[in-house]
Amino acid sequence: MNALLTLLQGDKSAESVVPRTGYTAVLTIACAAAMAFLAVFVLALALSAGRQAAEWEASLSDSATVRISAPAEMADVQADTVETILAQTPGIGGTRRLSDDEQALLLQPWFGTDLPLETLRLPILIDVTLTEDGPDVIGLRQRLAAEAPGAVYDDHGRWRAPMVDAAQGLRSLSLIALILIAGVTGVTVALAASAAISANGQVIDVLRLVGAEDRYISRAFTRRFTLRTLGGAAAGALTGLVAVALIPTVAGGGLASAVGFYGLEWIWPLLVPPAAAVLAFVATRAAAARRLKEAG
Repeated sequence: MNALLTLLQGDKSAESVVPRTGYTAVLTIACAAAMAFLAVFVLALALSAGRQAAEWEASLSDSATVRISAPAEMADVQADTVETILAQTPGIGGTRRLSDDEQALLLQPWFGTDLPLETLRLPILIDVTLTEDGPDVIGLRQRLAAEAPGAVYDDHGRWRAPMVDAAQGLRSLSLIALILIAGVTGVTVALAASAAISANGQVIDVLRLVGAEDRYISRAFTRRFTLRTLGGAAAGALTGLVAVALIPTVAGGGLASAVGFYGLEWIWPLLVPPAAAVLAFVATRAAAARRLKEAG
């Protein structure tokens, strides 16, 4: 707490030790701005990936599809049989037979809009809505195989798992990227502080001769570099927020259309500048103490 109060209050006489300009000042501010900009983007990607994974899992876990591939003269009979079986099965909330136009829309991403449906014999698709408990899948498949041999029950498991795994993997990579960004920021600020202390070695020696303690000198460098990092990170985070807000929405949904911050998620990018300042405080304090001890 005392260190925080000292940081906020400052000491003009002590801060005269720290150069106000120079390559260390530019390096600290530029690095903080760039890292904060990247951190905002990575945060948006990580949150969006987690959100999309949850949406995909929820949307696919409460639905299923029955595909009926049978000779033309038997297709409608089997479809009616399947709908009767589904209506009698506990865990099935409702069914809806898809029209040819709806199936054409599903095929558009792969075959375009010029698919000649009149020359193709599409299977009959029945969209199934599941209740919270869901059906006995094994028993349902056995009954369909016995009464409607052309019907195949698909619970979307083979589609759901890879999509969710991919989104969760992207979120994990984003978190690793955040750790790397924090590490690069801390190392850069520490190196800049060490360079500034080394460049002002003569001034520090004079201060020691007149009785200044290393803690007094370290405090000045810590405050100046922490505030520089805070200012640079604030500018970078603000630029990152504007850039994220300008990302165009991708038609058709998917991960790319979900990149951004929603609701309480806006708190996370606002925490980037304070987090960068805390990181700079710790890194500068440790670097200053080590460098002053070596020069002592």
